[in-house]
Amino acid sequence: MPKLNVLLLESIHPVAEAQLKDSGLSVRRLEKALGEDELIAALDGVHLLGIRSKTQLTARVLNAPSARELLAIGCFCIGTNQVDLAAAMRRGVVVFNSPFSNTRSVAELILAEIIMLSRELGDRNKEVHQGTWKKRASGSREIRGKTLGIVGYGHIGTQIGLLGEFLGMRVVYFDVSAKLPLGNAQPLATLETLLEQSDFVTLHVPENAQTKGMLNRGRLTAMKPGAYLLNASRGTVVDLEALAEAIRSRRIRGAAIDVYPSEPEKNDAGDFVSPLQNLPNTILTPHIGGSTEEAQESIGNEVARSLVRFWREGATAAAVNFPACELPLSSGISRLTHIHQNVPGVLRDVNRVVSEAGANVHAQLLATNADVGYLVVDLDSALNADVVRGLLKLSTTIAARAL
Repeated sequence: MPKLNVLLLESIHPVAEAQLKDSGLSVRRLEKALGEDELIAALDGVHLLGIRSKTQLTARVLNAPSARELLAIGCFCIGTNQVDLAAAMRRGVVVFNSPFSNTRSVAELILAEIIMLSRELGDRNKEVHQGTWKKRASGSREIRGKTLGIVGYGHIGTQIGLLGEFLGMRVVYFDVSAKLPLGNAQPLATLETLLEQSDFVTLHVPENAQTKGMLNRGRLTAMKPGAYLLNASRGTVVDLEALAEAIRSRRIRGAAIDVYPSEPEKNDAGDFVSPLQNLPNTILTPHIGGSTEEAQESIGNEVARSLVRFWREGATAAAVNFPACELPLSSGISRLTHIHQNVPGVLRDVNRVVSEAGANVHAQLLATNADVGYLVVDLDSALNADVVRGLLKLSTTIAARAL
C-alpha cells in the first residue's frame, strides 16, 4: 500500500497527528487556517486533509488541479458548513466529522452560563475587579423551578435538557423533526410557544436557510418578558442588533453568546466588534463551546480513526457526504473501492472488468445515494493492476483505488 500524505490545519490536537503517523501516514501539521489561494497551493500531493471550522473548502479549491490526489477530508469539529459537500462528493472526496465528541463540553458551558445569567455573576465579577462592592439579592434568582427552552433537540440539546432537569428545571423543546424526549422533557409544537413559556432559551440548530435570522426582532419581542437567551450554535441565527435593543430595554434580562456572524481569523487580533459589547448581564465568549482539552482530544481520536479506516479499509460508515459502506476485512484478499455515478448497469460493468482481468470476487458491498454509488470489492487473488485501470476507463467512474 503506497504511503499517503496528510495535511492538518488549525492546531488540530496532537493526538490526531500521532495516530495518523502510527498508522504509517506522512503528516504535515500547520497551526493556522489557510486562505483559498494558499490552500490550493498547499494541497499539491495531499491525500488526506484535516481542518477545523475556519478553513473554507469551496468548489474552486476542491476542483483545483492541485487537489486531484485528495481522497478524504476530516473536519475535526461538529459542523461541516465550511466544506462544499456536494462538490466534494462529485469529486469522489469523502468527508468525515465528529458529531458527538464535544457534546458534553458545550452542554456544561450552557448550564454554567444559565446560572451565571440568573445570578448576574458576570457583572458582579467585573464590579469587584474594578473595586466596586454591590452585595445585593435584587435581580439574582435560582434556576430551580424555571423553564428551560431548548431549540434544536439533538445531541447537545438532549444533554442540556438532562442536566437542566437534574438542577430542578422544567425542560421543553422545539425541533423541526420528531425527537424522543429524554427524562421529563416536553416537546412543543411551535417555536413561538417555546419562546412564550421559557425563562431561558438556548439555541442548538444548524446553519441553513431556515435558521438564518431565526431569532429576529419579532421573535425576540415574543419571548417571555425577563427571559434570557443563549446561543452556542451558529452566529447567523440571532439578530444581534435587535438582541442588543432588547437587553437595553430590559425586556430580555441577559444573554450568553458564543458564536457570531463574523469572527476573527486568528487569536489576539484585537479588532473584534459586536453590538452586544458592554451591555449589562451579557456574557460574550470567543466560540469556545467545544474547546475543552477532553473534547479536542476526543475529536482528534475520532476523526483520525475515520480517516485511517477509510484509507486502510475503504470504510465510509461515518461519512457525511457519501453512502455508508463498511465491509469487514478478511485475510488473504485484495480490496479495491469504486466511486461512480449512480446509474443503472455500473455493477455489471465492474464485474465484467474484474472477470476479464482473471480475478474472482470474494465479496462485494454497494451503497448508493441519489447521485453516487460506492462499491467495495474483495478479490480472492492478488489485485491485478488491470482491474483498476479497467475501472478508471468506465464512463461512469469518478474514482477507483486499490487499498
